[in-house]
Amino acid sequence: MAEEKKREVLGLKPKGDLIREAEERPLQRSQAPALALAPAGLMKGDKCEEPGPDPKSAAPQLPTEEEEALIEFHRSYRDLFQFFCNNTTIHGAIRLVCSQHNRMKTAFWAVLWLCTFGMMYWQFALLFEEYFSYPVSLNINLNSDKLVFPAVTVCTLNPYRYTQIKGELEELDRITAKTLFDLYKYNSFNTLGGHPRGRRGLREALPHPLQLLGDPDSPPAARRARSAASSMRDNNPQVNWKDWKIGFKLCNQNKSDCFYQTYSSGVDAVREWYRFHYINILSRLPDSFTSLEEDKLGNFIFSCRFNQASCSQANYSHFHHPIYGNCYTFNGENNSNLWMSSMPGVNNGLSLTLRTEQNDFIPLLSTVTGARVTVHGQDEPAFMDDGGFNLRPGVETSISMRKEALDRLGGNYGDCTYNGSDVPVKNLYHSKYTQQVCIHSCFQERMVKECGCAYIFYPRPEHVEYCDYRKHDSWGYCYYKLQGAFASDRLGCFTKCLKPCSVTSYKLSAGYSRWPSVTSQDWVFRMLSLQNNYTIKNKRNGVAKLNVFFKELNYKTNSESPSVTMVTLLSNLGSQWSLWFGSSVLSVVEMAELIFDLMVITFLMLLRRFRSRYWSPGRGGRGAQEVASTPASSLPSSVCPQLPSSASSLATPDTSPTLTAPPPAYATLAPCPAPSSLAGASSSVFTLEEP
Repeated sequence: MAEEKKREVLGLKPKGDLIREAEERPLQRSQAPALALAPAGLMKGDKCEEPGPDPKSAAPQLPTEEEEALIEFHRSYRDLFQFFCNNTTIHGAIRLVCSQHNRMKTAFWAVLWLCTFGMMYWQFALLFEEYFSYPVSLNINLNSDKLVFPAVTVCTLNPYRYTQIKGELEELDRITAKTLFDLYKYNSFNTLGGHPRGRRGLREALPHPLQLLGDPDSPPAARRARSAASSMRDNNPQVNWKDWKIGFKLCNQNKSDCFYQTYSSGVDAVREWYRFHYINILSRLPDSFTSLEEDKLGNFIFSCRFNQASCSQANYSHFHHPIYGNCYTFNGENNSNLWMSSMPGVNNGLSLTLRTEQNDFIPLLSTVTGARVTVHGQDEPAFMDDGGFNLRPGVETSISMRKEALDRLGGNYGDCTYNGSDVPVKNLYHSKYTQQVCIHSCFQERMVKECGCAYIFYPRPEHVEYCDYRKHDSWGYCYYKLQGAFASDRLGCFTKCLKPCSVTSYKLSAGYSRWPSVTSQDWVFRMLSLQNNYTIKNKRNGVAKLNVFFKELNYKTNSESPSVTMVTLLSNLGSQWSLWFGSSVLSVVEMAELIFDLMVITFLMLLRRFRSRYWSPGRGGRGAQEVASTPASSLPSSVCPQLPSSASSLATPDTSPTLTAPPPAYATLAPCPAPSSLAGASSSVFTLEEP
């Protein structure tokens, strides 16, 4: 009692009050960390308390029920995962938490769930790999309708002797006859139409003479052994033909590099050598020169009928090919009214009677007799070398056709072009884009670039001359070098020239029969002679007949379509998801929400750690020094209000230095406690320090 009276005299609180305040003080301190997280973001179950404008009126609030906020997040990964497993629609996820008291079951379901998850995404990877490989499906459609008859080009296989260059060709024939006599002791003056007169120095003036060369690949010992074996068999000491080749020499501009264009066959060598010189002579023709006179054209076509009606001059056009001679294109792009086929069969197509005699032409360029024919589209040039075949004299050739169309997918699904605009090769033919057009144009471009002149077989660019060794003495060397590089695809033409996305082709099949027959040939030849005012010398080898018709009007269209579209991909992904988890699109949204919550919680935890390390003045040596050196009176009232005068008056000189320190560091992250609690705290410190 004496002690209580003493406390009343000194103005101190009783001990019972101090004990009760000491018991309530930890409860007030425990709420400070929750309030410290308010600026960073609310966790589920946290509340934010802000100090009032007057510190004296602030009083500790009692805990209340949790109130739902606009945005809430879980406190930990464990709470988030447990909530997800309890509420998700994905099958098997709830087994991870419902059997949490049985660790074996929990581990089993966890492993099973992860394996299923991995299998599903492995299947997803396969589906995406298939989709981005851009596979295509081939669709075949059969159609039946009236068809446009294609263009048909027929050539005579006889290069014509132009009047303007007839003299130069005769000189070439005489040089060729002399060369054959020197090499093979063969007298061909009568065959070639030349005269066995003096060479007049022409062979010396003619570049690139034809020579008989030894085979450098064959060693001399082997040649002697084969020669000895040959002499033992027939007692004729002749050199084996395998040891020799025939060819002509070609050099570059400054004669620093030369090679021999050689052939193992004398026939091939003579034809190629004669063809090389013929091209040079042909390039000297003026640009305005027409191929043939009009009266010469009717000597090749004896009769022409289409669909039982006679043809007219408006139905065909003509041009001259340097090797295949006079060529005629029926139903080409210049035809005003294209032919239509409404019925199949030989009587509903094109029927031609052709003259196949070789008279006053060049026998060294064409060693076959007959004609050459090819079938192509109206907007495509006729490539006689690539797609044509020969007609035999005295034979009726019936060609049946079947139309086929192919539509490819471009872009990511295949390397094709729709109109050739994306191909880095200029179309020199000024026609529809085809791969053959592009390849020939590409070779001509390289020819002009490397050799400085254009090859006469292909269209030439503007302001470029055809190759002639009188103007371009080394063009032969350049041409044969490019030809070798072109054949091995070192020029890149086959890579640059893409396939067209839309192609129309004609599948041809031919049948042959003797025409005219033995019993009818007399009157047939008589009628042809009277009609065309032309006498056929060799009747059987002088004529041929050609029939071109549709075998059937049904035509096939092959079109490509994507095998895996976006709809197919989503369907396959949904099937795999349902197979492994038995869920739907909403389950995918739940997974996305789970991932989003994980990211947010991770961000908040990192932010909390960052603030506790760098923003808390009580954490770390530098923050403690700054706060300790700051007087309490200079702190803003929003951080910690000033103590009442009654509390400061109770402080003794011994305890006054301890009150100069600021409150703990966690108090700086939340509103400070009420002044009454601060006063109680200081009085309790005073009483605990009493003796």
